[in-house]
Formats: sequence, structure tokens, C-alpha cells
Amino acid sequence: EVQLVESGGGLVQPGGSLTLSCAASGFEFSTSPMYWVRQTPGKEIEWVSVINSGRQATFYEDFAKGRFTISRDNAKNTVELQMNDLKVEDTAMYFCATDVSGNVRGQGTQVTVSS
Repeated sequence: EVQLVESGGGLVQPGGSLTLSCAASGFEFSTSPMYWVRQTPGKEIEWVSVINSGRQATFYEDFAKGRFTISRDNAKNTVELQMNDLKVEDTAMYFCATDVSGNVRGQGTQVTVSS
């Protein structure tokens, strides 16, 4: 059974930083691309970033470029999302996922950016 457990969210002021973590189990993590997606109430899930399994190439949605960094540790089965210069509009529930649509995702961790 696939299990994804996110942590690291919280309340931060605009311009602040957070690092989200995701612990994965129940599948072949080292050969799977891993995604971060986010969702705000009433809106569809939005793709944030992906890191592939091989050369660990990374890709970001435009709003995340230059501010967010995705990384993974295949020895620990973890994936992280370092978020800098957070903006109010980054407020959302953040999920790690095994697919770009977030169909297989964890319970999420809430990020609230507010002054």
C-alpha cells in the first residue's frame, strides 16, 4: 500500500521560508518520479514541482521557479520542497504525490502565508 506522509507546513509571514517533507513507503520510491501539488478550498489541485527518478531532473510551475526547490533522498525514501520568499497566494494544502494530478497523495500539510 502506498503511503505518503507530509510534514513541515505552518504559518509564515510573507517573504518567509518553509521546508516541506514527505516520507514515502509501499512502492519502489527510487524509480518513481515524485511530485508536489497544492490545493486551496474550492479550487482544483495545482501542480507545483516534480523530480524524476534517474538523473533527478527537476521541473517547476512558473509560480515556483526561482523560489521553490525540490529534492529527494532515495536512501531515506523522502522528498522535500524548500520554499523561499513565500507569498500570500502560496497559502494552500500541499501534498506529495506519485502522479501529476495528485490522485495518489498523502494527507497534506497546510501552508499559510499571512502577516
